[in-house]
Amino acid sequence: MNVSPTVWLLTVAGLCVLVAADFFIGRKPHDVSIREAGIWTAVWVVLAALFGVGLLVFGGGGPGGEFFAGYITEKSLSVDNLFVFVLIMAKFAVPSQYQQRVLMVGVLVALVLRAGFIAAGAAIISAFSWVFYVFGAFLIWTAWKLIQDARKGGHDEEYEENKLLKSIERRFGVADRYHGTKLWIEENGRRVMTPMLVVMLAIGMTDVLFALDSIPAIYGLTQDPYIVFTANAFALMGLRQLYFLIGGLLKRLVHLSYGLSVILGFIGVKLVLHALHESGVHVPEIGIPFSLGFIVLVLAVTTATSLWAARKQEREQEDRQEQGQPRGPGV
Repeated sequence: MNVSPTVWLLTVAGLCVLVAADFFIGRKPHDVSIREAGIWTAVWVVLAALFGVGLLVFGGGGPGGEFFAGYITEKSLSVDNLFVFVLIMAKFAVPSQYQQRVLMVGVLVALVLRAGFIAAGAAIISAFSWVFYVFGAFLIWTAWKLIQDARKGGHDEEYEENKLLKSIERRFGVADRYHGTKLWIEENGRRVMTPMLVVMLAIGMTDVLFALDSIPAIYGLTQDPYIVFTANAFALMGLRQLYFLIGGLLKRLVHLSYGLSVILGFIGVKLVLHALHESGVHVPEIGIPFSLGFIVLVLAVTTATSLWAARKQEREQEDRQEQGQPRGPGV
């Protein structure tokens, strides 16, 4: 799709306005209710859907389908990322009223980082067609790794700080408690970071790792940088509200990693077939309508089986508790 610089500028400006509105509406630290999270999650989903419909009307079925496939894929990968965000919040004992501020800044950092990754990916793809083999192999390897991690019990129960974050903490020092939303304070005549800044850095650094699989994944669905950027932007901008909306449901999505591994493996194969086709080898290519349907089907099945398995486990635990209770007199 041929997108003019003017459309790019208008799109970026529009997204900046939406982000600014979201920031000012939720700028006051507070505990986010389920109702508030639900309303804003719906708002972001509707905005994404309207944007996709706009692409269908003005760009045609191809770009519109690519956007929806990319958006759904990035959104599903973002849900998996929420597991890590929960661990980070627990690791740094972030007060509930400050969590929305941490996530807001984390999302902004993620948008900037993703924009850089997307630009680099577009430049590499335009210069080296063989990079599709690399992307495809990486996604297939990531899919296998996800399955292995899921079989071992899924996500680790505690977040471990990386070496870079630890070195930053040693270099600047960290206050022993939170000071509202302040990022720096004076302590014993020395300017040190607050835990708020540390947790923001942790989330930002973690998103760099997330981008390593999400960017190749969406480039497997579309090579249009405009669609890649907008799909990522809309998927990320609703992430903060989604965190509060489904935070209690995350542990129920026990099969999500399996579903994501199937999706990433599928896109990896799609990329390899595309690379072979570009090299002159006559192989079938997987179209966007099939890709979109496959992704939606896998996510639907994964969600249904996850909720069923979680409910079954709860019933078994209730039965064991009832069997372990002492019998009353006369029973």
